[in-house]
Amino acid sequence: MWINALSIDLEFWWCNEFLTEYLPSDREDMFKESLRPIFALLGAFNVKATFFVLGAVAEKYPEVVHEVYQSGHEIACHAYSHKPLYSMDQREFEGELKKSLELLADYNPIGFRAPSFSLNNRTKWALETLEKYDFQYDSSIFPVRTQLYGVPDAPIGIYRPSRDDITVHDPEGSIIEFPLSIVKLGINIPISGGFYLRALPKEFLSWGVSRVASKRPANIYFHPHDLYPGPPPLEVPFVSRFITYHGVHTALGKLIVLMMKFTFMPIGTLLDELSLLSQDARVPAPPAIARR
Repeated sequence: MWINALSIDLEFWWCNEFLTEYLPSDREDMFKESLRPIFALLGAFNVKATFFVLGAVAEKYPEVVHEVYQSGHEIACHAYSHKPLYSMDQREFEGELKKSLELLADYNPIGFRAPSFSLNNRTKWALETLEKYDFQYDSSIFPVRTQLYGVPDAPIGIYRPSRDDITVHDPEGSIIEFPLSIVKLGINIPISGGFYLRALPKEFLSWGVSRVASKRPANIYFHPHDLYPGPPPLEVPFVSRFITYHGVHTALGKLIVLMMKFTFMPIGTLLDELSLLSQDARVPAPPAIARR
């Protein structure tokens, strides 16, 4: 059974395309409160994770990012404003990336995750920019099709996407892609976290992670707002309300079940232990990866 990767997208609760049109101007971020269950969970199981930090978060709460890093977690980049790649051109994306990297300069991030998993063949130009700024890996590709994102034909394991077609493995590619995990049951079913953590039964999630981890490392993620019900629910259409709020009261218990059954580490550390990173890549060093 493989050890698996765990990541947290460190962003504000309103960084959600389903809420954009309905956000009040005088909203509270409740950011530090939303992190308490995360720190308690990771501490209880002595788990280190990758935190994909939004630049706007690093700008407002630099002390939180420092605390995360000092606790032995990996700091990675989640761009600056949480605008999806498909809403920007390459020049604007580079500006966002530079701004975020300036805010995270003390942590030497080598990993990137696009807001809303918005890397696909329409936005494959982002790979060139990631290479320009010496990123080692990306974890933005979701091998499913949803209303907002997805590359259903992408490989389901770690690979190096071609600049010409991100569904094709290029052995010479400089960026490592670690897709979010799915199980194949006729169709690709996501079991990697976020909404799927909140919506799917814990038994199915546990079975799905076990099925993936029997063949390759699983890639699991969540957001602070997946666990924290503090922000007041907004008056939004039913589908948006369901996707945003459903299961928030049960997600922490499901994560506890997964922590009890599986072993996790940061993405960068896992890739380093698999000898996929270059020698000058610097990542935190929790216990080494191993099969168990």
